[in-house]
Amino acid sequence: MMSEKSIYQKNDMVTVTIEDAGMDGEGIGKVDGYTLFIKDAVIGDQVEAKIMKAKKNYAYARLEKVLAPSPFRVQPLCDYARVCGGCQMQAMSYDEQLKFKERKIFHDLVRIGGFTEEEIEKVMEPIVGMDEPFYYRNKAQYPVGTDKDGNLVAGFYAGRTHSIIANTDCKLGITVNQQILEAVLSFMKENHISAYDEKLHKGLVRHVLIRCGFTTKEVMVCLVINGKSFPKERELVDCLLGLKLEDQGREWNITSICTSSNTKDTNVIMGDSFDVLFGKGHITDYIGDVAFQISPLSFYQVNPMQTKKLYELALEYANLSGDETVWDLYCGIGTISLFLAKKAGKVYGVEIIPQAIDNARENASINHIGNAEFFVGKAEEVLPEKYEKEQIRADVIVVDPPRKGCDEKCLNTMVKMKPERIVYVSCDPATLARDLKYLRENGYEVKRVRGVDQFPQTVHVETVALLTKKAR
Repeated sequence: MMSEKSIYQKNDMVTVTIEDAGMDGEGIGKVDGYTLFIKDAVIGDQVEAKIMKAKKNYAYARLEKVLAPSPFRVQPLCDYARVCGGCQMQAMSYDEQLKFKERKIFHDLVRIGGFTEEEIEKVMEPIVGMDEPFYYRNKAQYPVGTDKDGNLVAGFYAGRTHSIIANTDCKLGITVNQQILEAVLSFMKENHISAYDEKLHKGLVRHVLIRCGFTTKEVMVCLVINGKSFPKERELVDCLLGLKLEDQGREWNITSICTSSNTKDTNVIMGDSFDVLFGKGHITDYIGDVAFQISPLSFYQVNPMQTKKLYELALEYANLSGDETVWDLYCGIGTISLFLAKKAGKVYGVEIIPQAIDNARENASINHIGNAEFFVGKAEEVLPEKYEKEQIRADVIVVDPPRKGCDEKCLNTMVKMKPERIVYVSCDPATLARDLKYLRENGYEVKRVRGVDQFPQTVHVETVALLTKKAR
């Protein structure tokens, strides 16, 4: 039996073979039965690592040297992949990333959901990956600051810190982002416009937000500022409109330039509102044949190619014939709702953010969709009220909750409404597993489960599950 004290101490060097990967993509290996978690190590690597934090039964260690590389190890496309907090898995081949995400879904359903391995093997379908697992993000938010020499920089925060890694060439976003960022930094330098210092809470420009319509090629640039106005607005607009933006042989056009005031001492990026300096307060893009207006504050899926596959899968699982009443809970700006409305009799969407519901109604209008109705409020409050007071039924319920999953009151009302099918879209396999367990214990059975890789190079994965009412 191991003593209270660890057999290894801080700063000890160890040689270990990586046998598994943890929830955050870190490599896991064992030495003399003692478990080590090593960031940036890949399954199959033999590595030398330095223990940074030792516990009784396990330790966190830093990768010092790869002694024998794994067959799954690849050279990261980005030079900053190891220090940046955005990508956790660039050193792992994409095929192996997909296998890791499938295992993550599988193990969570068994460990948390209480399913047997045989039950999951029967219902789980192959993960939906990408042909090109880079350059997929239609939104990027770059913090702006100064380096130790006082130079203006933009990039991303180093993992678990607020230190900016100066990198304008992120490999997950489109290449025109770099042109825009460098133009903004040059403009700031030439016009003596300061970057925000979050320690002193001084300086003007906090972040640069860039949103792109992959179908329309429309681009929005929004500067988040620590103030009420931006100096030389007209000159900034002229500077940005003078750029010739091109990516993969296609021309992109800046159609919206905004500022958003955020003077709070907070980690929240955007302010509560925005001012339009040029164009409209939104860009337009499509998922399939459904158009969406996207403002600086809109929630919108960041990977349009995979989002289309995700929503088509949800629509397939919903199996609509044209007469069904469908509830879409946590509906955001109506992205899934409007997909469903094309095949349903009536769709009701619920979302807690009032502006998102305004966007949902606008999106229904511009797509000439008249059979979708939207309500503001918490799903766990709106759903019981509409069911108990107005007796609105549901043939199909679709849920796409935040990472924390569904509220139990919401799950309970879903069960009471007795829809024939529930389609659960999840961004966290752990809370999905927890909620599927509740639904399974209350009259539903899981028929299909499939992962969709919305976020290549990261540990995150979307999952779609279909549940049907158990036969009496």
